[in-house]
Amino acid sequence: MRFTETTLPGAFVVDVERHEDERGFFARSWCTQEFRDRGLNPCVVQCNISWNRIKATLRGMHYQATPHAEVKLVRCTRGSVYDVIVDLRERSPTYLGHVGVELSADSHRALYIPDGFAHGFMTLEDDTEVFYQMSALYEPSAAKGVRWNDPAFGIDWPLPVSMISSRDRDYADFRTV
Repeated sequence: MRFTETTLPGAFVVDVERHEDERGFFARSWCTQEFRDRGLNPCVVQCNISWNRIKATLRGMHYQATPHAEVKLVRCTRGSVYDVIVDLRERSPTYLGHVGVELSADSHRALYIPDGFAHGFMTLEDDTEVFYQMSALYEPSAAKGVRWNDPAFGIDWPLPVSMISSRDRDYADFRTV
C-alpha cells in the first residue's frame, strides 16, 4: 500500500499496489502492521456500507464526539464519490481546513480519516456504494455533524445536491455549535 499524507496532518490517501498478470491483479487493501508502522490507528471494530441510489446524493458532514471519537478508513466499492473531510481539532494548524478526494471502485483508493475530523461525501454516479472501517463502535449520543455548505469551511462540491437528509441539511452554523 502507498500512503500519501494530505494537507491535513494525520489524514492519508491510501492507494493499493497492484500486482498484475494475465488473470487480473492482486492488491492488499488492509494491513494492521503497515498502519501501525506509520503511527496510524489500526483498530477496526465495526464496518459499515452506505448504498446510494442516485447521483449527487450528499451524506455528511458527520463525526463522533469524544470519548467516542472514531478513526475511519473509507473506500468506494461501487461507483464513485467526492469524499470530504474537515479538521475540527481546535489545536491543529489546519483547524477548519478541508480536503476533498475522489474515491472510486475503479481506483480502489481509500481515505484514512483520524478522529477529530468531520466526514461526508457526494456521489458522482447512480448506484454508488461506500465501505467504512471504523475504530470505535457507533454511539448514538456521540453522533454529531456540521453543515455540508457552512461558509466556515468553504467546501466546493462538484455538483448541485440532488438528495440529502433533513438532518444533514439542517445542522446549525458551525460557529454556533
